[in-house]
Amino acid sequence: MAKPHRSRMARALAGTIVILLTPFSPQLPAEADREAVPLPAPPLRLDTIVKVPSLLLRDTEALAPSEATPVIEVPPSIEDSGRRERRPSIEPHERRLTEPERLTGPALDVPTVVSEPADPIVPPPTTRLTVTLDWYLNPQHASLLVAREKGMFARRGLDVALVVPADPSVPAKLLAAGRTDLALGRQPQLHLLADKGLPLVRVATLVAAPVSGLVLSDSLENERREIALEGLHIGFIGVDGRDALLAGMLKELLGVASGLELVELEDVGYSVLDAMRGQRIDGVLVHHRYLLPRQLADEGVMTRILPSEAYGLPAYDGLIMMANRDQLNGKRDAVRRLISALEEATLWIVNHPQEAWQLLERAEPALADHSSRDAWDDIFPRLALQPAAVDRGRYLRFEQFLLDAGAVEAATPLERLAIDLGTAAP
Repeated sequence: MAKPHRSRMARALAGTIVILLTPFSPQLPAEADREAVPLPAPPLRLDTIVKVPSLLLRDTEALAPSEATPVIEVPPSIEDSGRRERRPSIEPHERRLTEPERLTGPALDVPTVVSEPADPIVPPPTTRLTVTLDWYLNPQHASLLVAREKGMFARRGLDVALVVPADPSVPAKLLAAGRTDLALGRQPQLHLLADKGLPLVRVATLVAAPVSGLVLSDSLENERREIALEGLHIGFIGVDGRDALLAGMLKELLGVASGLELVELEDVGYSVLDAMRGQRIDGVLVHHRYLLPRQLADEGVMTRILPSEAYGLPAYDGLIMMANRDQLNGKRDAVRRLISALEEATLWIVNHPQEAWQLLERAEPALADHSSRDAWDDIFPRLALQPAAVDRGRYLRFEQFLLDAGAVEAATPLERLAIDLGTAAP
């Protein structure tokens, strides 16, 4: 029954509190029901200078606040009566720097796409060399043709031009006059020309065995298959064909030192085939004995061949490449690269003789005849596998042979006859 008593006491206490508070209530204005006006807020001012903390300074001592280095100014806030407008957004180029950027500087923009085309690739320089041949193109020139057709010259930066001379005696003269870079010839020819003072030197060997021989008409044989050479009309090609090869062979065949005086001689040059076909001559000393007999046989002219090395002559290089000794230094590197290409070509030929011949026929259709095709099996085994190498003994022996025969006046030193560009220059 205590609940009504407590309720009356609570109402009495509340009334007393109201009476006590009434004298202290402020008088509200008459227009209290009007909309309240907010009081103006004090302006908010920000420091527009950001100062570098002392920890980022290089010096160990912190600077005074007035000596702090400003980094970047922040635009002040925009004020109005009691309110502050929102700061406009910062443009990309006005963005604040990050802490790493403050230390190292802003990162540079790096393009990711190249708009300009790349510079064109400049081809390596090409050296042009002119090689004057000794005769018409034939299978004896196989290494030159293969090196050209298979790009072996081009890969070594060479542009090699093969030139057929107007006359077989012209190549050495052009080379001595500096009107060609290289010329083909024969080792006996080189010995005779060097003895006359021409500045010629052998730099490579293309055919490493003799390919010269005396071709005689088969109608001259008697019943015992003997041919009386005395009084015959004999043709020759080049000074070496007469004074070195034919002279040495007639000395052996006739048994006299002056065998050339016992025959009638004629320099036939390129007309050798016509001279033999028309029986204007009885025989001829040629430097391509594997070609002419087959060509004559196709026309019904039968012949007999006497190999030069079988009748008193020492072995010699059948086809060589000569350079002008006075002009070689400026071309030594190019000639060395040419010889390297010849070596590569010769190795490929001996490994693929039939493929090589097919390549020659495609490259030079004039070679695609029965005589050249039949001669190929006799010629390619004689190609020089080491065209740069010099057989010193071979050159010394042949020089002594010519000296003993009276074909040269004095012995020519070996280094003036032949050099090996694969070794140090003499």
